[in-house]
Amino acid sequence: MFVILVYDTAVERNPKVLKTCRKYLHWTQRSVFQGELSAAQYRALTTALRTVIDADHDSIVTYVVRSPDLVETATLGVDLGGPGDIL
Repeated sequence: MFVILVYDTAVERNPKVLKTCRKYLHWTQRSVFQGELSAAQYRALTTALRTVIDADHDSIVTYVVRSPDLVETATLGVDLGGPGDIL
């Protein structure tokens, strides 16, 4: 499955969320990640993120698409991130 993940977390939790996301997905833009994951990897990612965030204040949204070919993207301005190595 192709996953797009966006997060909005408190400043003090940003580094942990960033590090966790980089283990599974490609950094695309400041708080946006994307990439192909198996169902098991997706469960591992969401489980790991639940331990890092404060569910009463932070927000993480994932969009699951069956194929990356079904997603059309366009960038205006600087193209940040990209398909780099996953840690």
